Amino acid sequence: MEKLVKKAKKGDAEAFIALMEQNRQIMIRIAFAYLGNEEDVADAMQETILSAFEKLDTLRRAEYFRTWLIRILINQCIAMRRHRSRTVPMNEAEEASQFYDFSTDLEFNDLLKTLPEDSRLIFQMYYGEQFSIGEIAQLLHMKENTVKSKIHRGREHLRSQMGVGKENSHDKQSVD
Repeated sequence: MEKLVKKAKKGDAEAFIALMEQNRQIMIRIAFAYLGNEEDVADAMQETILSAFEKLDTLRRAEYFRTWLIRILINQCIAMRRHRSRTVPMNEAEEASQFYDFSTDLEFNDLLKTLPEDSRLIFQMYYGEQFSIGEIAQLLHMKENTVKSKIHRGREHLRSQMGVGKENSHDKQSVD
């Protein structure tokens, strides 16, 4: 990916398009976890891609491209939510499977919908996209302990939803 970033920074439009394609699914999943409906996700994606293209010269290190891009996306999602100052009912989240490919783990996505809003994005980033706790904390401007707490509380919520005790659960890694 770093080679593509360097090419894109030199003005190679094909390299930029390739970068956007490589990151398309992760961007959609994160935007959907944040915004909750197809139309807002499409708007956020469009604005993020435009902003990334215009500001690509501000990226200092090519290896941080994905984190930089996701931060732009999250900022865009926050701005959209503030501007529209409305909430999206959870039943609209059911449209997600038609908009992007979650076929690899539909159960995860059904469970994700039951989480409180403040944990949904963190869960998507941690379990769905394999971001580290440190990366999530940096992207969301939170302390690492806050991220850990939200993951812990979210897991407890999911355990109660599934009727599973702590002794039967298996987590990606310990965050306690």
